[in-house]
Amino acid sequence: MNKTLLAIGEALIDFIPAQTGCKFSEVKSFSPALGGAPANVCGAYAKLGGKSKIITQLGCDPFGYKIKDELESSGIDTSCVSMTNKANTALAFVSLEKNGDRTFSFYRNPSADMLFDKSQVSSSWFDDAYALHFCSVSLGRFPMRDAHLTAIQYARESGALISFDPNLRTQLWDDKEDLKKTVSEFIPQSDILKISDEELEFITGKKNIEDALDSLFIENVKLVIYTCGADGAYAYTGKAKAYAESYKVKAFDTTGAGDGFIGSFLWSLSARGISSDNLSDISQETLRECLMYSNKFCSLSVQSPGAIASYPEPDKINI
Repeated sequence: MNKTLLAIGEALIDFIPAQTGCKFSEVKSFSPALGGAPANVCGAYAKLGGKSKIITQLGCDPFGYKIKDELESSGIDTSCVSMTNKANTALAFVSLEKNGDRTFSFYRNPSADMLFDKSQVSSSWFDDAYALHFCSVSLGRFPMRDAHLTAIQYARESGALISFDPNLRTQLWDDKEDLKKTVSEFIPQSDILKISDEELEFITGKKNIEDALDSLFIENVKLVIYTCGADGAYAYTGKAKAYAESYKVKAFDTTGAGDGFIGSFLWSLSARGISSDNLSDISQETLRECLMYSNKFCSLSVQSPGAIASYPEPDKINI
């Protein structure tokens, strides 16, 4: 299967700190790097040899052109990228704690991606679609939200898988209940849901994934992936359950790790011929193999700075 992974949402510049393990105010300088969860997922998929395409909008500014160039150099198709003079490209400044965890400061009010309109989405983009992936960052009350709904409709009509990683960024939402409601509205529209242990209680009100599954397996959802960082990852369908331990490494930078996980997981599904037609029938062993592969991918990624720049080549992933 050699169809295309599409991802819709933000592509931005992550400013990576020169110093780690210190307060944001103590960072002396930052280095620009390509980021944004949808871009990262496309980058992981492309790094492993798949075809990927991002649907987004960038500003006609130096950062926008830098992102477009770097997307292309990362093997990501930019034919669905629009450029605009109406707003600047989104920026995110990142600080890193001693354990590699991050805090963000976003410059995005509004940014070019937020103004991307549903009329700009073409059904022809999905003629060769394997899957459509999206997150919650671009689901606020601005035009890009409706563009997501249109893209999901076209993806569903084309028979593509639909993958949703809430990837919560609460600081971007004035009303946290609105974020929770929005995520709850989009979960049923996905075939694959990836959720982390840090997000579970906020989204479902449950602390235990087993207790939360009934509220997650609704409407179209066929596969739930539950990631627990250093404690490994789980995958659930209506028929099977699998777990894979994480690989124990010292994390330098976890930026883009979750995106790399789902990007590599989608690639593993595609390589095995898993589609929307047979996703529900995926075996426990196949689920475990895919989890192990993504855990290995992430263990290599977090040892280097940045997101796409840190993603490993396929020959480095030996499991």
